[in-house]
Amino acid sequence: MMPTATTASGRAAQRSTVPLDKLIKKYDVRGARYTSYPPATQFQTGMTAEQYVDYLGGREQKFAPLSLYIHVPFCRDICYYCACNKVVTRDPAVAADYVKALVREIDIKSASCDAARVVQQLHIGGGTPTFLDRHELMQLVHILATRFQLSDSDSRDYAVEIDPRTVDEEMLALLAGVGFNRISMGIQDFDADVQAAINRFQPFETVEQHVTTVRALGFRSLNFDLIYGLPLQTIETVRQTLKRVLQLAPDRIAVYNYAHLPERFPSQRALSRYPMPTAAEKLELQHFVRQHLLAAGYVNIGLDHYALPDDDLALAFQQGHLQRNFQGYSAFDFEETIGFGVSAISSHCNYFVQNVVELDAYQRALLDDRLPVGRSCLLTRDDLIRRDVIMALCCYLRVNLSQLGHRYDVNPASYFAKELQGLESLEGDGLLRIKGHILIVTPLGRDFLRNICRVFDSYADSTGAHSVQFSKTL
Repeated sequence: MMPTATTASGRAAQRSTVPLDKLIKKYDVRGARYTSYPPATQFQTGMTAEQYVDYLGGREQKFAPLSLYIHVPFCRDICYYCACNKVVTRDPAVAADYVKALVREIDIKSASCDAARVVQQLHIGGGTPTFLDRHELMQLVHILATRFQLSDSDSRDYAVEIDPRTVDEEMLALLAGVGFNRISMGIQDFDADVQAAINRFQPFETVEQHVTTVRALGFRSLNFDLIYGLPLQTIETVRQTLKRVLQLAPDRIAVYNYAHLPERFPSQRALSRYPMPTAAEKLELQHFVRQHLLAAGYVNIGLDHYALPDDDLALAFQQGHLQRNFQGYSAFDFEETIGFGVSAISSHCNYFVQNVVELDAYQRALLDDRLPVGRSCLLTRDDLIRRDVIMALCCYLRVNLSQLGHRYDVNPASYFAKELQGLESLEGDGLLRIKGHILIVTPLGRDFLRNICRVFDSYADSTGAHSVQFSKTL
């Protein structure tokens, strides 16, 4: 017999008991992950490089701290599960040309940023950022330091993603020396059979050695990325992976739901030869992971993150300044993130602007001294209102629509009349409670958080529940 979900309505004493298999059948649809709102699928072509330069030069900056993101797309080997924008190559020469293009993009964009604005957050992602050699990384950080006001505060959040297979002690020491204080390691799974299936073999001993080095070098925080829903994973294999993860005690752990989209990402077709776990099996793995991490003292944050209680991410959650963005969750609530590199997205107070996703087009544009603008999205007032609702749900699992109504001078009962009506079904299924204009996601509802957010997504109906642009919500 499948387990049931029981909840008490915020507006009625009637209890609702729904079998989990029925909830899965009802809610296992395709939907956005809401790392932004509107989702990136709503970005459009049309903005020119000249228009973006004019926008950057004319925007009000308020001397607020900045967040910078740099995308390095190169990987030496392909991981079959990966859905990132990447270029697989063993040719180190491609990095030098790419850094030249990055430097030019940094020159152009930094000219429109007030020099007094401090870079409180810096994140280098990929691909594999450590595909760049030591000289190229030092050159990149030096250029950033001469064009922006980098922070030396202990509270800065300067992070770099590393592939444990491609770094050594000298590289980690260099990253610490140039100012990075947070490391994110792609682990995914420690089981040898799972690693073979996804084409990412990295022995536990290698990761353990790197963790020892990271701790000795004084990095402030260490994050592990894990994935559930991969081929060959079972409760027992995940149990062993978690045992090893907890042995190493990272400060943060991101546990992502594997998004199988072979129509969009050809490398994932290699995994189609394995039986893929059902939604019910993935939920079972997710519950198992959550149970063990909570028992180990981690705080569950939002959709898919965990942090030790004294980590900045857990403190931001407690203090109310947590932010969800394209890198996941952030301990800082930035109004503006400026992205550099192929496919990188810049987030301004009312604009998203994404660079072109093709490497050749990116480099050609900058050789011509043009910003490599690909797609953009100007947020309407309605977008801003809905973004605040969705981000509150993603970060805090609750939202006060009355407070939001005061902020934007709208009547929440009439503005969200359609949405509140739609939430009645989710409330009856035990996914949330409605207390006046306060929406509270239940423990059961956490598993269906993307579905709850989708009610407020005005673009969801236009893209459809079956769009291959999105992964399944469960």
